[in-house]
Amino acid sequence: MGDKNGASASADDGLLLQKFFVDVKLERENEVNRYLTMEEDANNEVAPVPSVDVNRPLWRYVTKQGRTSKGGGNQNFECSFCNGSYKGSYSRVKAHLLRMVGYGIKGCPKVTVGQINEMINLEDEALRRIESGRAKMIPFPHSSTSPSYSVPIDALSRSSFKQDTCEPRKRKMVGDNVVEKASNLEVKEQLDGEIARMFYAGGIPFNFARNPHFLRAFTFAAKANISGYVPPSYDDLRTKLLTNERTIIDGLLNHTRSTWRTKGASIVSNGWSDPQKRPLINFMAINMGGPVFISAVNNQGEYKDECSIYHLMKEVIMEVGVTNVIQVITDNVPVCKAAGMLIEETYPHIFWTPCVVHTLNLALENICAAKNTEANGITYHECQWITEVVGSALMIHNFIMNHSMRPAIYNKFPKIKLLAVAETRFASMIILLKRFKLVKHQLQSMVISEQWSCYREEDVAKAKLVKEKLLNDVWWDYVDYILTLTEPIYSMLRFLDTDKPCLHLVYEMWGSMMHLVKRNIYAHEMKSDGDESSFWNVVRIILEDRWSSSSNPLHCLAHSLNPRCTTKEWENEHPYLTPPRSDHEVSKMRKLCLKRLFPSEDTRREVNVEVAKFFGFLDGFAEEDSIRDRSKLKPIEWWLVYGSSAPHLQSLCIKLLGQVCSSSCCERNWSTYAFIHSTKRDQITSQCAEDLVYVHSNLRLLSRKTPQYMQGDNRMWDVAGDAFESLDDVGILAIANLSLDEPEFEAVLFADKGIK
Repeated sequence: MGDKNGASASADDGLLLQKFFVDVKLERENEVNRYLTMEEDANNEVAPVPSVDVNRPLWRYVTKQGRTSKGGGNQNFECSFCNGSYKGSYSRVKAHLLRMVGYGIKGCPKVTVGQINEMINLEDEALRRIESGRAKMIPFPHSSTSPSYSVPIDALSRSSFKQDTCEPRKRKMVGDNVVEKASNLEVKEQLDGEIARMFYAGGIPFNFARNPHFLRAFTFAAKANISGYVPPSYDDLRTKLLTNERTIIDGLLNHTRSTWRTKGASIVSNGWSDPQKRPLINFMAINMGGPVFISAVNNQGEYKDECSIYHLMKEVIMEVGVTNVIQVITDNVPVCKAAGMLIEETYPHIFWTPCVVHTLNLALENICAAKNTEANGITYHECQWITEVVGSALMIHNFIMNHSMRPAIYNKFPKIKLLAVAETRFASMIILLKRFKLVKHQLQSMVISEQWSCYREEDVAKAKLVKEKLLNDVWWDYVDYILTLTEPIYSMLRFLDTDKPCLHLVYEMWGSMMHLVKRNIYAHEMKSDGDESSFWNVVRIILEDRWSSSSNPLHCLAHSLNPRCTTKEWENEHPYLTPPRSDHEVSKMRKLCLKRLFPSEDTRREVNVEVAKFFGFLDGFAEEDSIRDRSKLKPIEWWLVYGSSAPHLQSLCIKLLGQVCSSSCCERNWSTYAFIHSTKRDQITSQCAEDLVYVHSNLRLLSRKTPQYMQGDNRMWDVAGDAFESLDDVGILAIANLSLDEPEFEAVLFADKGIK
């Protein structure tokens, strides 16, 4: 759904991230540089470096201006991109061109991401070429009580024991090859054992073995062959290395932050409680370039009224930039709404927007779990049958999940594992019924199997009821109907539960969703459009009330400025919706937004003229290509190509049409703060904790932007969370839960576990 340019930039950032972590501050490269310098000085100490050096390919991107007075490999050089003059060795040339930090030289401000990728590839090829030509190291066999040593092959050939004839030396090399292979196998087995022991002793989740940073660390250590290397200490990990990593992360996020000025940003926030019952609030900034974690605030010991939340929001807005922020998204509880209203009073151009996914989830709860109260009597009367079916499903679910023989049930009927659904997930009731449909045949096989006589002994009365429900065709028909009538709501929830731009789709999708829900109900009741349906009337009121309490003027503004919504194709696809130019509610909300965004009357008059030209296909909007591409290009693409005749609207649309409508990226960050602030880590300083959360969160967010994230054995490596889940049984349950918040992962994860 995002802008193609944004998607491409994200892919470029991801590739740069993966390569950058390999290149930054690598001692292997320093070793290679020393090797090249020694080789160069030995050949001709005063000879100029050739203009094209295959082992130092980045020299071609600078102009050398002679050696410095320091000698060695230091050169005066001028960058071909920024034309800046600098001095230093090849390491500084590389650090300047690749924007590497910590090398005493600033990064090139003119080089593009694509050019950096090209240079990284050239550098990798050179490193492989150099390493393939260096002396191989043969590890000698060793006992468990003696140290092992590695000696260069060429050192052996130069020793006093060198043979005088070629033939014995040839036979020795063959023998050495056998020794090398056998020794490498022994060393590999020993290293595997040490790594496994680290997992077992530290209680590290097995899923951590899929962490690309874990793999990269050991791969680099094996290639670098750093003699006498000792891993970083406890103090180094929590102090200087953590500080350095935060600096590197900041550098990697600079590109995304730089887009906030022209493309705008949304502040998304979500409150929750960790396992220690501490009230926490996450804050992230996001646009079509991706999310950036800002902070996680521990609000323990403070009175959580609208003023305290307002001040937290204000601090984040100041950090992101007041003029860069388009909206603040939270859930729609009263205290957040009140804080949002205070933000709008302070910054009239910033809108408080309730999370649409939360709103849809509340609507599903009103329909599927209607409360039997005096004020809710009519709704409960019409929806009582849904509440009873969902209640039966929960009873069956709890019977299985809490059964003492659950492992035996899973072994005999493995698909039943998919019934593990966390109650805190969005649309958990609908997901549960969907899982019931998915494993219907195994559930029925379970209650008619020979093993059922053992399973039912734990609670005979409840087991009898479970069997009756699972073998009752009428009960399954009710399940089918519930899934059918709620499918439009559930589909919209899943579609909008993303960190991709979708603000401009909310108004249109809500209207389409209500139309489809009505159609499904009327089809089941075999009624025509003109007929009355008491059940539909109740559902309609629930959906309309949720929209009224959660809609935002930005939804209407973004909808009306979506070029596709002004075309005949759109009108034909949505005959039940009024076009934005004729919709009274949309027009009213659009004018309200423009008045806040453009407080100057003269400027607002110019904007209104541009709006008229846009709706009337006038001036620059009258071109044939402009009209045709309204239904072909993505909204931001269209405004970038054809919006120059309306500069105010063009600038607004580039920002507005790239925003999200939910706090999903914050929802998926729930486990992070608990991971950092567990009782085992309570003694760390507040600054250390803040840095840990910041680095931990943003490393994962950046990893998700790499192409490799959805490829290979390590794809989606971070979806299992931070909990200790070493048992395969628990791992599958976690995957069943995670698929609810990560629907795009569901097919891949289930397939990996052999669940179809």
